[in-house]
Amino acid sequence: MSQNYDRLVSAVGAAREDVEKADGGNKAATSRVRKAMMDIKNIAQDIRKEMLEKRDAGKDAGKG
Repeated sequence: MSQNYDRLVSAVGAAREDVEKADGGNKAATSRVRKAMMDIKNIAQDIRKEMLEKRDAGKDAGKG
């Protein structure tokens, strides 16, 4: 498994408690959730880039 994928899973799990607190009306938790979601977005983008690189590396391997 990709190291970035493991980071993504960990980040989502870490945000769970704050999401529950935010649902309960905790305003500070909403800020933490928004920050966590930005981090998750960035990790997901890293995974996307990684997958594109793997796809493109496969195309190059076929040539030659």
